[in-house]
Amino acid sequence: MATYDLEEQEQIDILKAWWKRNGNMVILAVAVFAVTLSAVQGWRYYQHNQAIKASMAYEVLQSMTKSDDTKKVRDAAGQIMELYPASPYAARAALIAAKANHDAGDAQSATAQLQWAADHAKEDAVRDIARLRLAGQLLDEKKYAEALKQVEMNPVPAFMALFSDMKGDILTAQGKPTEARVAYQAALDKVGEKSSYRQLIKMKIENLGG
Repeated sequence: MATYDLEEQEQIDILKAWWKRNGNMVILAVAVFAVTLSAVQGWRYYQHNQAIKASMAYEVLQSMTKSDDTKKVRDAAGQIMELYPASPYAARAALIAAKANHDAGDAQSATAQLQWAADHAKEDAVRDIARLRLAGQLLDEKKYAEALKQVEMNPVPAFMALFSDMKGDILTAQGKPTEARVAYQAALDKVGEKSSYRQLIKMKIENLGG
């Protein structure tokens, strides 16, 4: 029994000596872990809270689009883009703002909003919608080279035909019928046989002549 007590005391002494050497480091490590865990949880809560606020703000924006108050629409969209730029609603708000600007005859602002949406969209489909609309806006402004850059980027499969069709429109405007025909044919190849969209593309090809 005495031997057991002696061995136990030796282990306690060893533990005390170890703690004396390493105790501060252990306490610091535990404190750092606790602070880090708290920070991560806090950040997740903040992101969740921001996502809810962005969603609510976007719902309000959508309801505003039914009115003719362009300024309110643009201001509400701008607020979402400024306060919640990391949310997927920001790029969607930019698309709404771009349409409002376009309808109001403010082409410069519409182009800027579409560019912002294309650069910041979190969703691939929203990004490609922004690029496609931006290409159309630049085409209207006769900025053909800039418009072409937008549709030369690879979109998601669902938008391939639309991108090729827009590319054909831009090349046609540039006076490049041969290249435009290739682009239109690429669009035609990506459209289903029963789609009414095929007739529009075929019409564009026929209008090129030759």
